[in-house]
Amino acid sequence: MSDSGTQPADTVVERSSNSRWTLWLLLNGNRWFVTILLAAFAFVGLLAISQVSPVSLRGLMGTKEPVHFLFQALVTSLITGVTLVLTINQLVLSQELGAVDDQRERLEGSLEFHEDVEDVIDAPISPPDPASFLQAIIDASQDRALEFREAVADGHDEELEERVDEFVDNVAGHADAVHERLDGAQFGTYDVVRFALDYNYSWKIFRARRLRNAYADSFTDEAREAHDQLLESLKLFGLAREHFKTLYFQWELINLSRAIMYVSVPALVVAISMIAFFDAGAVMGAVLGVDALVWVVVTAATISLVPFLLLVAFVLRLGTMAKRTLAIGPFILRESNRDEEIEWD
Repeated sequence: MSDSGTQPADTVVERSSNSRWTLWLLLNGNRWFVTILLAAFAFVGLLAISQVSPVSLRGLMGTKEPVHFLFQALVTSLITGVTLVLTINQLVLSQELGAVDDQRERLEGSLEFHEDVEDVIDAPISPPDPASFLQAIIDASQDRALEFREAVADGHDEELEERVDEFVDNVAGHADAVHERLDGAQFGTYDVVRFALDYNYSWKIFRARRLRNAYADSFTDEAREAHDQLLESLKLFGLAREHFKTLYFQWELINLSRAIMYVSVPALVVAISMIAFFDAGAVMGAVLGVDALVWVVVTAATISLVPFLLLVAFVLRLGTMAKRTLAIGPFILRESNRDEEIEWD
């Protein structure tokens, strides 16, 4: 039976049931631009609510102090947010601090992993750049897949050869596409992890293991060796992807903490100024048919919300990535675009 109907699509976008716009908001969009869009939504939303409200803001100013209470709460939230940033920094730094024995263990583990990859990619030394490192493993998996097909072609099981041909064509074509996307990708941007997520190694491991289970009697010693080498390359890609994903999470949390510190200072200045120096009586007139007082308050409130909206934008991406990559290995935890149920036995 062919696997073409049961396999998930090759890319994250195609595998997801979400629309492209939703994926752009959750994953692919620049986080600063997403923050600007969220701020624009908050600004327009507050402005629209002010126009449909049965009581005007200026009328409320005569009986209550909504502006004072609003910005007092925002100041408190901003200070709490800065404390949260310090906690995030401590979390990230705690992963980097340790005794010399711990650091030695980390270094030896890293060098050991590089040596394993060098054996698989058949090179004296592995690339130091994350994108090139992933490309090398992907190319190795493609080469191992082609060697697996050649080894199987020496047998006499036509059905096995047909299944392996289909499997290898998928691996080779997908490897070429992801290799091309990784060209020039710089770690620190989302591109490296984004394109690494496109290489659906877990499904390839599942298909390779199922082939061996279904046609074990037809496997020659050469085919078994080629199959094992192919699996090893796919496993190493999974480990490398998880490692770079972890590093990217730490990188983004540091960027997030710095960004929030940058935007929190002007947001605090605006919020405190609205409490200490704002006089509603000094703001008169209307702009575009809207009371100038509403423009001032809504603009100041939106600026004060920017640190929170920036946090939302970053957490949307990190949370979505974490959810989509919870399992390592041949597990499918989400709903994927498949035509039928997976045949596993």
